[in-house]
Amino acid sequence: MGDSDENNPNVFGPSYVQANAATFDVVEGASTAAGNVVSRADHRRKALGNVDQNVMGVQPKKRGLSGKWSVQSLVKRQLHLEETKESNSAVSNVNDPEMECQTTSSFSGSVFEMKVEPTEDVDQMEIEVQDMMSELVIDIDREDLNNPLAVVDYIEDILSYYREVENSTCVLPNYMMQQQDINEKMRALLIDWLIEVHYSFKLMDETLFLMVNLIDRFLAHKIVMRTELQLIGLTGLLLACKYGDVRVPLVDDIVLMSKSLYTRKQVIDMEQMMINALQFNLFAPTMFLFIKRFIKAVQRDKKFELLSLFFIELCLVEYEMLEFRPSLLAAAAVYTAQCTLDRVKNWSKTSEWHSHYSEEQLLACSSLMVSFHQKAKSGGLTAVYRKYSMLEFGRVARCEPAQFLLETNT
Repeated sequence: MGDSDENNPNVFGPSYVQANAATFDVVEGASTAAGNVVSRADHRRKALGNVDQNVMGVQPKKRGLSGKWSVQSLVKRQLHLEETKESNSAVSNVNDPEMECQTTSSFSGSVFEMKVEPTEDVDQMEIEVQDMMSELVIDIDREDLNNPLAVVDYIEDILSYYREVENSTCVLPNYMMQQQDINEKMRALLIDWLIEVHYSFKLMDETLFLMVNLIDRFLAHKIVMRTELQLIGLTGLLLACKYGDVRVPLVDDIVLMSKSLYTRKQVIDMEQMMINALQFNLFAPTMFLFIKRFIKAVQRDKKFELLSLFFIELCLVEYEMLEFRPSLLAAAAVYTAQCTLDRVKNWSKTSEWHSHYSEEQLLACSSLMVSFHQKAKSGGLTAVYRKYSMLEFGRVARCEPAQFLLETNT
């Protein structure tokens, strides 16, 4: 094969990242107890009917049926209501003298005469049932009912909480206007370089997205100089690792990644400054927390998952994507990945149900992702493309961009 060093594990190694750290500096400068309770049993036992009189509790949560059983239940309930309605009308007419006379006179006819409903109504009902069956939302948690780590009983409540608080942890899309010594391009260079640092440390995916969120929130809160920007980025990475990663780099490793541009004391002081500015609130519902659920709703292979992650990592570098909420970006990435692989628009009812976004709401954001995909290989910000062009990530970055999304959105 004619590939270069794309599959070399050292492509984003420490030496490569350190070399790029110098490049970053050059470009940057050039840019302007429950305890056990034991009770004694009373010899006088109460009747079973009185056992639960003093029990106070919430009503059990009613769960809807899924699949064809929910449709059959709906049809049976409708038929039962119609039969009950007819029987009630018949009973109300018993006491009517005129109706009684009519019944007596007509009873002399055939005793077993029955009124037959037209078959058109039955056929129409079957068609409606089939339409409802085709529009049902798939139960994506069915296979995880016995998996306690999947928390299927609470996952929807968790996602609902994420949607409620995501706006409070987002920054204004124009926060860079208050900065006097840095701009959007410097931010893009920083994030692009930090993606390489993140990969060289072999950190978790969610750490990368939390790191970018912490950096943006701090820059939106405090005016900084360009000489501090790289220190802020590395410190944001350190805080994100301490919050939720199993691997936490040492402060000396952070200093080494900066090629000794900063001292150990400077890193510690910046860590204190950032965590105070953030008021010790490091949590944020990032794109990664949403996209894992949305990927599960699609139920496709590993290549699709990697391609979806490729699109949201492209969004990390682009300052203009701060305009969209994390949940919308995650849903748009999943939609764009499906369109890229299938070469047609594809957004199912199941995906719409779990993401809370329709296809029309995703088109604007998705078209931007396609444009990022087209230019990802060229220019100075190629860390994401090179990362997802490796065999480890399925080389999904080399997929043909879904240009038809750009044409339909114009």
